[in-house]
Amino acid sequence: MTSILTNTSASSAVQILRSINSNLAETQVQASSGLRIRTAADNAAYWSISTTMRSDKMSISAVADALGLGAAKIDTAYAGMEAVIDVVQEFKAKLVAAKEPGVDKAKIQSELNQLKQMVVSIATSSGFGGQNWLNTDIGQIYDLNANKVSLVSSFSRSSGSVSLGTIDLHLDEISLFNTTGGGLLQADPRDVKTIGGMRYDTVYPQSGSSTIYYTETGSSWMNPRWNAGVAGSFSFDFPNGSPLDFSSPGAEIKFDIILDREYDPSGDTGITAELRDLPGPYYPGYTKTITITKAQVDAYDASLGGIISTNTQFAGLLNTLLNPEGASVSANYGHYQPPGSNNWIHDEVLMSIATLQTHGNGSYVEIVNLSSIGVSTGGLIQKSNYGERGSALSLQFDPFTLHMDGDTPDGVEVSFQFAINGAPSKSYSFDRTYVNNLLGKDTGAIETADEMVTLLRSLLDADWPDTVIQVSSADPSKIIVKSDPLVDRKWGAGTRAGFSDIVVSIEPLPAINFLNIDIERNPDLVDHYMNYIEVSGQRVVDGAAVLGALKQRIDMQSEFANKLIDTIDKGIGRLVDANMNQVSTRLKALQTQEQLAIQSLHIANNNSEAILQLFR
Repeated sequence: MTSILTNTSASSAVQILRSINSNLAETQVQASSGLRIRTAADNAAYWSISTTMRSDKMSISAVADALGLGAAKIDTAYAGMEAVIDVVQEFKAKLVAAKEPGVDKAKIQSELNQLKQMVVSIATSSGFGGQNWLNTDIGQIYDLNANKVSLVSSFSRSSGSVSLGTIDLHLDEISLFNTTGGGLLQADPRDVKTIGGMRYDTVYPQSGSSTIYYTETGSSWMNPRWNAGVAGSFSFDFPNGSPLDFSSPGAEIKFDIILDREYDPSGDTGITAELRDLPGPYYPGYTKTITITKAQVDAYDASLGGIISTNTQFAGLLNTLLNPEGASVSANYGHYQPPGSNNWIHDEVLMSIATLQTHGNGSYVEIVNLSSIGVSTGGLIQKSNYGERGSALSLQFDPFTLHMDGDTPDGVEVSFQFAINGAPSKSYSFDRTYVNNLLGKDTGAIETADEMVTLLRSLLDADWPDTVIQVSSADPSKIIVKSDPLVDRKWGAGTRAGFSDIVVSIEPLPAINFLNIDIERNPDLVDHYMNYIEVSGQRVVDGAAVLGALKQRIDMQSEFANKLIDTIDKGIGRLVDANMNQVSTRLKALQTQEQLAIQSLHIANNNSEAILQLFR
């Protein structure tokens, strides 16, 4: 239908042209911006994600810059460490040269002083960006929080929140010099000494679990405190050169032997009484009369003709008679002749008799009612001896403190083993945190013998319920550790109590300062200085290893950050970037449609001319 009021064709053409122009404008914007989603109106969800990720990308880029700064600091410190290691090696070589006889130690000391100043110069100049990790000023360098530096390493977003990751470095591991002490080339003040009496020091190691211990003037060995019982025994001298001839009529030796009588400590006083405490009643021992005649000699060895000429023969004879009764005789003694040589010579005189501890719990041997007819006693004498109880020991208490230990949150740790009377050893450990929690402190200090008793009982009571641990009433500076005599009456050989395999987490500790080494003033300490350089030099190497590992981690983290930035770029592009091939094709199509729409509108408008002819 044709209307004089409305040109429906033109209206449709205009409507189509308007739609085409809208699409064309949108496509032209995509073509010019390269973005498919430019505003929230385009796609709210994708626009929100892309905007957030652009922000994260900027943050990660900042992290990458921070990693670069951290890497520069690490490289500087590592270079300083490497240089110091070289100087320390040269320093050690000079000390070795100082051992040569006739060397002028004053001149060598002059060279050492120059090397010391070189180390100081390296340490003070190994800073970057105002920070120096090799020359520090930390009030408590072993404090976990005070000695920590953090390097930004990562940026992450999770559950609507963001966080920065850091890499922590504890400067006590790498600082060479610290204003308050504790640097790798300074004395370490965290000496735990005897650990409250659990160990003692000697010039030479006393057992396989002894540990080296350095002092300012030398070195010694720390040995675990232990005690081992011995059987009751005594020695006597055989009359070498005066044979015992039992071939004479009536010749004999006769005596009574008493074995394994229990020890009565009623006569003891002081700490000895506490260690040997044993309640009554007391077993009186086993008694046997022994008679030696030619018959006994022949039964032992008929080829001797009844004559005992050596202590070895006499020991063999006595053992045939005493072993079944629970005693043993030995002539296995000797000495080096001349002294200091490797020429071992049998001692033809010395002999001993000991209990085999087969009667009850005691450890005792005694010869009484000794007599002889026609022969000498062969050196046998009327004598007695109790064995020693090994399941009791005393600890000389010495206060000590378990200090902080850098990146170890629980501080210095002490581990050890403990056992009584041949039972399998059990392992234990305690550290600063354990001590503080146990005693309600924050210092890690064991200041009294009572506190040490509390510590030991907290560790040992569960596994060793029949062990007594208490402060000595006779000497409050000592701690008694023993098996309970109400439960354990055993005496002599086989009884034992003590600590073993003591390990302190921070030992060995350097006890002197690198800058105080002076072989001119202390020529006798060259060996000690060499040991110190060995220990402290290894600490420097360990510090360089820490930096090397940290450097590798920083490099890997930096590489990952750069890859992550590229990945985020790609991800954002997939969400909001326009496909320019499609946009270009669509733009050409829309431009063609626009031309056609304009032509259509022109035709629609021309159709009205036919209507106008009716009114002319």
